[in-house]
Amino acid sequence: MSPAVFTGHEAVELAVVERSGFVESRHLGSAIVLGPDGAVVRSLGAPDAPVFPRSSLKPFQAIAVMGSGVPLEGAAAVLATASHGGTPAHLSVVRGLLAQAQLTEDALQCPNDWPLDSAARDDAIRAGEVKRPLFMNCSGKHAAMLLACMVNGWPTESYLDPQHPMQQQVRDVVERLTGDKVVATGVDGCGAPVFAMALSTLARGIQRIATASDGSPFALYRNAASLKNAVLANGWAIDGPGRANTIVIDELGIFAKLGAEGVMVMAAPDGTSVALKVLDGSLRAATIVALSLLADAGAVEREAVAAVAPRLDLAVLGRGVQVGEIRASYA
Repeated sequence: MSPAVFTGHEAVELAVVERSGFVESRHLGSAIVLGPDGAVVRSLGAPDAPVFPRSSLKPFQAIAVMGSGVPLEGAAAVLATASHGGTPAHLSVVRGLLAQAQLTEDALQCPNDWPLDSAARDDAIRAGEVKRPLFMNCSGKHAAMLLACMVNGWPTESYLDPQHPMQQQVRDVVERLTGDKVVATGVDGCGAPVFAMALSTLARGIQRIATASDGSPFALYRNAASLKNAVLANGWAIDGPGRANTIVIDELGIFAKLGAEGVMVMAAPDGTSVALKVLDGSLRAATIVALSLLADAGAVEREAVAAVAPRLDLAVLGRGVQVGEIRASYA
C-alpha cells in the first residue's frame, strides 16, 4: 500500500477558530519540536507519518542548485527557496536568474498564475497582463534550476523529470541533510518533484540547514549556511510585504518556510526547530501554532510572539469588527 498522510484519529487538535466565545472550527494535525541538540522536545499527533512538505522542501532544492555549481547569493538565493508574492522586486530577481542562464520566461515550466501579492496582482490586471509563469510563486525556484542546467550542460526541456540530474541532486541533498531515504515521490503544484517524508525527518533537515556553519569543511553545510544567512537578511524575498514568513523572519529572526496544504517549518536562532502539518490543508493557523510551540520550548519570547500576532491575519470578524480569533489550542 502506498504511503498516506496520517488520519484524523492519529491527529491532535492544533488550533481553534473562536467566534463570539464559540469554537466555530477546529484544526487537527501533527507537529514535532526538536531542541537545539536535536532531541525531541515535543511530539503531537503522528509526526513519523509521511507527508509531502510541498514548498517547505524549497530550502533543500535551493541548496541542491548551489551544490551544482551555481553561486547563489543574497536575494537570488532566497528567490530560489521562495514562495514569493510576485512584487516588482521579486520579479526583477527572477528575471536576473533567467538572464544569467541566457533564457527567457518561455523556459519556465511552472504554471501560469497571478502574483500572490494583492497590490501586484491588481497592478498586473490594470496593465492588461495575463497569467504568466513569471508571476507564479515558484518561478524563482524554477529559474534557479534552469540556471543550474545551463551551468552544467544539462537539458532544460526535461528539468522537472524526477530522473533529471537536477532532481537527482535535490533528492541527494534531501537524503544527506535529513539522514533518511525518500519514501515516495509526487508532483508538486508547480510541476517539480516533491519527496514525501515524516515531519520528524523534515524538522531534522531544516534544523541542520538553520544551524549550518559557513566555516564547515563540507560544501553541503557551507551552502546551507549561505542560504540561511541570505534568508535572514532578505526576509522580503521569501514571501512578501505583510506576509507571514516575511514577518516572522524580519521581526523575530526565525528561519521560516511555509508549504501548501498546511505545512510549516521554523527554526529559532538557538536551533530549536518545528515542523507541522494541519491535516485539513489550511495554513491560516500554521504560523501561530509553530510560533507557540517555539515559545513553549523557550526559543522565542512569548511577548515577541504576541507583538507580531496582530499582523498574522488571525482576527475573526463580524461586520468588520473583531469578534474572535484563530489561536493555538494543542494540549
